[in-house]
Amino acid sequence: MKILVTGAAGFIGLHLCKLLLAKGYVVVGLDNINDYYDPQLKLDRLSQLGIPEKEAQMFSKKVQSTAHGEHFTFVRSSLDDSNSLSKIFGEENFDVVCNLAAQVGVRYSLENPRAYIDSNIVGFLNILECCKNHKIKHLVYASSSSVYGLNDKIPFSVHDNVDHPISIYAASKKSNELMAHTYSHLYGLSTTGLRFFTVYGPWGRPDMAMFLFTDAIANDKPLKVFNHGHMKRDFTYVKDIAEGVVQVLTQDVTERKETNQLYKIYNIGNTQSINLIDFIKEIEKQLGKKAKMEMLPLQPGDIENTWANVDDLVEDYQYRPNTPIEVGVKNFVDWYRHYFN
Repeated sequence: MKILVTGAAGFIGLHLCKLLLAKGYVVVGLDNINDYYDPQLKLDRLSQLGIPEKEAQMFSKKVQSTAHGEHFTFVRSSLDDSNSLSKIFGEENFDVVCNLAAQVGVRYSLENPRAYIDSNIVGFLNILECCKNHKIKHLVYASSSSVYGLNDKIPFSVHDNVDHPISIYAASKKSNELMAHTYSHLYGLSTTGLRFFTVYGPWGRPDMAMFLFTDAIANDKPLKVFNHGHMKRDFTYVKDIAEGVVQVLTQDVTERKETNQLYKIYNIGNTQSINLIDFIKEIEKQLGKKAKMEMLPLQPGDIENTWANVDDLVEDYQYRPNTPIEVGVKNFVDWYRHYFN
């Protein structure tokens, strides 16, 4: 099976590619390595996959991994470049596609909404078109718990209405789900959207809570705590996310076609809602330092509480994330200390 993973230089992309390669799949990774945050972190992630930094920076050049032989290839390209994307699909003959590439971040979407339209809407349309035109068997794509928006029914279920997003980022992810449904209905394309819940772990993004909190505590900087700490999150360890994606991505979808269930949505979360202050205390414990917390009001676009109901994932794939928060936080802090010496 040959698999395309977009966003391969990203946080989840790295862990997914490593797991797929470990299981013996042939993987082509695609990423534009943009500067939303320091591109060096993305290049360092690719080095974990055996891709040399200088070659990774060259657009449209296919780079074969020295670590994985013919099993991993990297191409630097953007989803909004429809011609380049179509060429890659035509040359590689993918069996399945996992689209992780997106402009991320709730707060950044308040400052630069157009970036989310270009990447998350136009880019996703290009992926759908390529999957349709090249007869892809299954498209799996990253959605987000942010689509639940103003929902107050806890835990969040995929059967709940999600018509009230409160950020452009969330709206773009909800749009992806609607677009996928349309292509499943019109063109018989099997699509699966995965709503990720607050992913954390080694190689995480600098704009994510785990990284921001750890960096602030480690460097004796004020730690910004929004909504005065009255927030809860279903923190999900990145390797649990990657394993869940692999379970969905590599399963035969023939039966779904036969039963006319081409369109599916699942939550992937740790099924626990952790108090933000308790999460910070666990980081303090692992670092051996106290946080200097600056209490601030709730930010526009933020959800106060997230909590995943994963019953559908368990029923269809017999999979449930289960990494304890203590283990996940320790693994991140260990990576942070090593990466930043």
